Amino acid sequence: MKTQKVRTIYTITLFLLDIIFTAVAFILAYQIRVWFPWPNELMTIVPLRRYSGMLLVQVLSMMTVLFVSGHYYIPRAVSRVDQLYRVTAAATVGVMMTMAIVAFIFKNDQVMMDYPRGMIIYVWLFTIILLMTGRGIHYLVRSSLRRRGFGTDKLLIVGTGDTARIILQRILWSPYLGYDIVGLIAEDGEVAIKEMLGFPILGAPEDLPQIIEQYDIAEVIIALPERGHRETIRVISYCERGRVSIKVFPDIFQFVTTAANIDDLGGLPLLSVRDFAMRGYLLIFKRLMDVTVSAVGLIFLSPLMLLVALAIKLESPGPAFFVQERMGLDGKPFLMIKFRSMRRDAEKHGPGWTKDNDPRQTKLGTLLRKVEIDELPNLINVFLGEMSLVGPRPEQAHYVEQFRGNVPRYMERHKEKGGMTGWAQVNGLRGDTSIAERTKYDLWYSENWSILLDVKIILRTVWQIFEKRSQQRSALPSPTTTPTEATTISSVPTLSEKISDEQD
Repeated sequence: MKTQKVRTIYTITLFLLDIIFTAVAFILAYQIRVWFPWPNELMTIVPLRRYSGMLLVQVLSMMTVLFVSGHYYIPRAVSRVDQLYRVTAAATVGVMMTMAIVAFIFKNDQVMMDYPRGMIIYVWLFTIILLMTGRGIHYLVRSSLRRRGFGTDKLLIVGTGDTARIILQRILWSPYLGYDIVGLIAEDGEVAIKEMLGFPILGAPEDLPQIIEQYDIAEVIIALPERGHRETIRVISYCERGRVSIKVFPDIFQFVTTAANIDDLGGLPLLSVRDFAMRGYLLIFKRLMDVTVSAVGLIFLSPLMLLVALAIKLESPGPAFFVQERMGLDGKPFLMIKFRSMRRDAEKHGPGWTKDNDPRQTKLGTLLRKVEIDELPNLINVFLGEMSLVGPRPEQAHYVEQFRGNVPRYMERHKEKGGMTGWAQVNGLRGDTSIAERTKYDLWYSENWSILLDVKIILRTVWQIFEKRSQQRSALPSPTTTPTEATTISSVPTLSEKISDEQD
């Protein structure tokens, strides 16, 4: 079945699910109101059929709001937090619209003119819950079908450099995106390359029209940011001969990580880039969240932390905590606290590099690092204001000195407090990964920060711990596997792309 038909089916089924769940939410709200009337509300038991007009208005209002706000454009991937935010906004507008229409249409009906306040709350709440449930079911079905090859798009990646490798790797990590990678197109001068990560190099840019037709390609991603605009335009001209969707990884991301908007200068388009988001009074909200969550966490997790500390002491000699100097806000050093996961003499020959099955780790330490319990004492640093719940991971001073000369804009990540988790970490950039790529994610976070983004990162961190995604991804090739390859932004020595054994 053609991909376009599959997408149409997905949209129609989601629309029908929304109709059903919106109606069910209204009926549930009616029933709950009967069972649990709103305090001090004059309760009049009215048969459900008398509310049929109001039910119809609710369904039509919600469908209109969902359609206008773009809920039936189904992206390949969406954050659950963002989706909850959008559904909540749509449900709020939909219920308010229903109230206004009901008051206008049924104002002469003694029953219908009264939209009970208890029922308003229940309808709003159940609408959010059921619409999110419907979207969760719909997403699971779509993901399952895509993993089986149903409704996938045949994808061709143009480029064989670091950017193409990163894009290819991200797609391999995310089968739910629905891409069926056919192969890659070699950059000029690199036609000798035969394959990348197991996918064949099908030809040069000049061969694109024939390859698109031969393999029935649905989408082309052009990953040539370092080649310049002329080369990108030339490749696009080859792709335009076929009916394919074309996406370009822009070279602007090499030096701009924030969200870009199109501004106007007397009819001339300008690219508008926002400044850092964490400024002034906004920092108060972030600090309030840090203090609240860290205090609650220290109180409720203290029994677990006490047991872990005792277990560490019983298993191997040495302190229960590992205290190490890290560089924080504005480059100021602080002592970061973690549970010790290595033997006491692990660094007797100096700081080492993280290795799989590191013999310096204790058995308990291996388990603690696997489930990331060794990071819990960081809550003390957060409560004291030395760290934040979310932010760039703090690093040791000698690594900072090493990276600052090799990675552009590296020191800008120290304009914010270091975090227990961060945007780079929840996107798979932890451990043996590119410092240059990680820096881009850290800068994007700083320039696009919001309380909602922090909540999203915290939830994704918890989710990934339980899902053990890091273990699944460790089986895939790393962007820095080949020592001769440079990172995306600059050529950083392979050794400097690693983190010390106690870093992450």
